Amino acid sequence: MSLNCIILDDYQNVALTLADWASLEPLVYTTSLSEHYADQDELVKHIAHADILVIMRERTPLSAELIGRLPNLKLVVTSGMRNAAIDLDACAERYIAVCGTASSSAAPMELSWGLLLGLARHIVPENQTLRSNGAWQHTLGISLQGKTLGLVGLGKIGGEMARVAQAFGMHVCAWSQNLTTERAAECGAEPMPSLTALLTKSDVVSIHLVLSDRSRHLIDADALAQMKPGALLINTSRAGIVDQQAMISALQSGQLAGAGLDVFEQEPLPADHPLRHLPNVLATPHLGYVADSNYRTYFTQAVEDIQGWLTAAPLRSLL
Repeated sequence: MSLNCIILDDYQNVALTLADWASLEPLVYTTSLSEHYADQDELVKHIAHADILVIMRERTPLSAELIGRLPNLKLVVTSGMRNAAIDLDACAERYIAVCGTASSSAAPMELSWGLLLGLARHIVPENQTLRSNGAWQHTLGISLQGKTLGLVGLGKIGGEMARVAQAFGMHVCAWSQNLTTERAAECGAEPMPSLTALLTKSDVVSIHLVLSDRSRHLIDADALAQMKPGALLINTSRAGIVDQQAMISALQSGQLAGAGLDVFEQEPLPADHPLRHLPNVLATPHLGYVADSNYRTYFTQAVEDIQGWLTAAPLRSLL
């Protein structure tokens, strides 16, 4: 009898085309769900029979309660090597294996620059008025050359952001709790002594940190007030790093000229949420890692993880 493998939240309905799932047959039969089920009872109706779940980070949380309602579950494969939405203790108690995959920093870095450039040059509103036969040139863009990019976090993605900024002729400064002068020098960034120093100096602030107790609401109302009037904020990292209500207030008042956002406290973002309607917000629906090369890596390695688990040699274990 075949094991049932279900891929969750396959929004684009492409997962089955990007890897050789047939290579798992006849031991494993794989299906995908393109619809997101926020209601747990509805979700359980579709996945209660699953032996294997393949999930995407930050889409459907695997809480202890949900895991307790999946009696057949034996293996979870997640995109990436870190997923805070999985209750690993609950998996360990049930002897459920958990494996991850590699991921590329290029896709989220590229999207960060897309949001930054879109905000700076008002690309979306200018395109909309051009298409509607409206005003011709009705905004004044911001040139990046000579401006300062402040990076909150200088890890893999932050370092790539720094290199692109230098190609634009921007000055780069950086800060994080763990930043060393050696890492800053390696990336051509000026290390800042404090977050306040970075915020007051930067024309654009881009966040590239992991969400933790130390970083949650790091960018709060006080931090936003310290930013230059007219500055831009980019967040493709984690929504919880920014106090969402404080950011909305700063955008409404004009203290913050614009925000480029790819992550939100509630996803999918409710239809009536103010971030969908503020004119100085350029938002995308958590697309940072949604790119062909990343998806191909995720699903190819998911198949590899399942093959390894079937032979009692699990790959990229997270437990």
